[in-house]
Amino acid sequence: MPGSSSFTDFLAGAAPELLPSAPPSNVTLPHATTIVAAQYADGVVMAGDRRATMGNLISQRDIEKVYPADDHTLIAFAGVAGLGLEMVRLYQVELEHYEKIEGTDLTLDGKANRLATMIRGNLAMAMQGLSVVPLFAGFDVTAADAASAGKIFSYDITGSCSTERYFHSVGSGSLFARGSLKKRWRPDLTRDEVVRVAVEALYDAADDDSATGGPDVTRGIYPVVMTATASGTERIDDDALGDVVRELLVDREAHPGA
Repeated sequence: MPGSSSFTDFLAGAAPELLPSAPPSNVTLPHATTIVAAQYADGVVMAGDRRATMGNLISQRDIEKVYPADDHTLIAFAGVAGLGLEMVRLYQVELEHYEKIEGTDLTLDGKANRLATMIRGNLAMAMQGLSVVPLFAGFDVTAADAASAGKIFSYDITGSCSTERYFHSVGSGSLFARGSLKKRWRPDLTRDEVVRVAVEALYDAADDDSATGGPDVTRGIYPVVMTATASGTERIDDDALGDVVRELLVDREAHPGA
């Protein structure tokens, strides 16, 4: 029997051992840090730095925190890295499962609320310090015009969902990233311009937050940057990001106090 349209509910009954579970309490776990999202004329952009920390150590320099959730939505996470990756994969299957069972897609708001339910299910682990806070964004295919179709949703550890206007940031460097976005974001940004703004926000976060990793030109490690538009989701390739980063570094060298 197909049962509920929720894959999480199905898994809880059929194979509960496959759901995210709490690791031993005496283990120090890698944490993912800063992610940002911003609206622009054609949709929304989402970006994440590549650093994961474990206490005062860098546990990974090239972790990926931004993923497509489905054809028109993006999801990123900050918090316990292993649980965050499990949540992302489970959520991707959740949306696909709903489509197969119901024969239709959830609305963008429905997708945001479905993610809130999953976060609420992780509350017990979050109260033990094993929290994962995602950032969700997408292109609303039912919107009257593209200018209002890009939407951003933020969450807290209880699953409370809020719609954000213009831009948002989550993670240890979010305070600095949001300040950068506030100064540089404009409603008429093109795709290339909003990508530069997102990369610069992560750069500013890394400048003041040790847990956030800046672009690593030596190793060729750049932020993961994705867009969601009417055409679907797209990842900006590293060659293009390398040009953005080098241009940013030249600008900062000329104005080191900026």
